[in-house]
Amino acid sequence: MPDLSGKVAIVTGAGRGIGREHALALARAGAKIVVNDLGASLAGEGASAGPAHDVVREIEALGVQAISNGENVADFAGAGRMVQAAIDRFGRLDILVNNAGILRDRMLVNMEEHEWDAVLEVHLKGHFAPTHHAAAHWRERSKAGEDVRARVINTSSPSGVFGNVGQANYGAAKAGIVGFTLIAAQELRRYGVTVNALAPNARTRMTEAAFGEMPPPDDGFDPADPGNNSPIVVALCADEAQDITGQVFFVYGGAVNMLRGWEAGELFSAGDSRWDPDALLEELRGRLPDGAAPAGMLDSMHAAGGRSMRE
Repeated sequence: MPDLSGKVAIVTGAGRGIGREHALALARAGAKIVVNDLGASLAGEGASAGPAHDVVREIEALGVQAISNGENVADFAGAGRMVQAAIDRFGRLDILVNNAGILRDRMLVNMEEHEWDAVLEVHLKGHFAPTHHAAAHWRERSKAGEDVRARVINTSSPSGVFGNVGQANYGAAKAGIVGFTLIAAQELRRYGVTVNALAPNARTRMTEAAFGEMPPPDDGFDPADPGNNSPIVVALCADEAQDITGQVFFVYGGAVNMLRGWEAGELFSAGDSRWDPDALLEELRGRLPDGAAPAGMLDSMHAAGGRSMRE
C-alpha cells in the first residue's frame, strides 16, 4: 500500500457509500482525514452530523486522526471554511476528494427547473468551490518554494461519460466534472497538483434502483462493493503518481479502465473548400448507412469493463 503518512485529505460526501470507503482507505494508508458530509437526504434535503461523526469514529479506531465537517460544498464560502478547517487542525492540506452529490432523476420533458439547478449546484459547483480554495492554498505553498505534491480526485459517473436515460441533470453535471478535471489538470500542474476523476460503480443509496436486482453475493467477491473504487484513489494520491493527471478512470469490480474521451474520429473533409450541405449529407449517409447513435450506458459500461490498452 502507498505510504500517505503525514498527508492530510478532505473527502466530501464521506459519511456513506463510496465517500466513506475513500476516507477509510486513505486513513489506512496513513493520511489524516477531514470527513465532510452534510448528512442530507438522497435528494439533498435536511442535514445531520451523524454520518460524518460515525466515519470519524471508524477512522480513529484505526489509530488515525480525523475530524468531521458539515459544510455544504456548494456554498462557496462554506467550501473555503472546510479547506481552512483542515489547515487549522492539521497544518496543511494535500488531498481533496470531491465526492458529494445528490440525485433528482426525471425524464427531460418532466424535469422541473429546480431539479436541474439543485443537481448542477451540488455536483458541479460542489467540485469547483472546494477545488478553488484548495488550489489557492497549494499555489501559495508552491510560490513560497515548496515542492508541492497535491492531489484532486473528482467524481464523475458512467452517466456523465456514457449517458443514461432519465438523468439529464445528473449526467450533464457529471460530464461537466470531466471537463472541469481536464482544465484544472492543465492549470494546476505548474503548482505540483494533479487532478483526476473517477467514473465509479457501486451499490449505494444513489444506485439502489440500478443494483436492487443484484444483491450482494453470499460469499466471494462482490463487484458492486463501494470499496472497489478506492484503490485507484489511494494509488493516485501516492507521490509516485505525480506525473498522472487529467485522466478519467471507469471502475467496476476489479476493472479499472482509463477512458479515452473526445479523440479525433470520423473525418469528413472537403479539402480546401466549404462543404455543400447536400454533398455533406450524401457523404454522411454513405459512410453511416445505419445511422449513428450513442451506445447507451449499459453497453458502454460492459465494454469498458473488459478492454485493456495492452490488448
